[in-house]
Amino acid sequence: MQAEAFFFWVFAIVLIVSALAVISARNPVHSVLFLILAFVNAAGLFLLMGAEFLGMILIVVYVGAVAVLFLFVVMLLDVDFAELKQGFVRYLPIGALIAIFVGGELGYVAFSWIGSPSPSAAATPSGTLSNTAAIGRVLYTHYFYFFQAAGMILLTAMIGAIVLTLRHKVGVRRQNIADQVARDPKTAIELRKVPSRVGI
Repeated sequence: MQAEAFFFWVFAIVLIVSALAVISARNPVHSVLFLILAFVNAAGLFLLMGAEFLGMILIVVYVGAVAVLFLFVVMLLDVDFAELKQGFVRYLPIGALIAIFVGGELGYVAFSWIGSPSPSAAATPSGTLSNTAAIGRVLYTHYFYFFQAAGMILLTAMIGAIVLTLRHKVGVRRQNIADQVARDPKTAIELRKVPSRVGI
């Protein structure tokens, strides 16, 4: 069996198992970690197909978005981290196994890219654009408005999540912009007549 076929089956099996674990795990933190593992394996599949742009987008954008999702889950569900830290040793073997899988997959991709005689020629036929340049040309010409609309929708969703999860604690002084703008010298400055050699 060739190395590409072997790693295809490894990526595919780990991807399916981790995707099932995302929806079956009861702990939201575990679901987020399995989701990151699923994204890494999906990126490996894209790299095997020569679509390096989509693979890097999965790693850079989606794994970063998962970190933000993790933050929102903690804010919405109020996860007790003290309780999670108590079970750190118990889950350490599973975490180490996942780290070994991810490290082996990334190592294979890196060594195969370095060992190939012309890394760019394997994914791009001669005389044509690379898939990154082709996607960028299409995305910023024919689908520019849809691309910007998607960005605005994601920005609105992020602001809405922050507004929904914002909690005001009692006793915490907060800044009021309207009161600061409405201040005048009469309310902002207090003059006192202090006698000589006497404190305030």
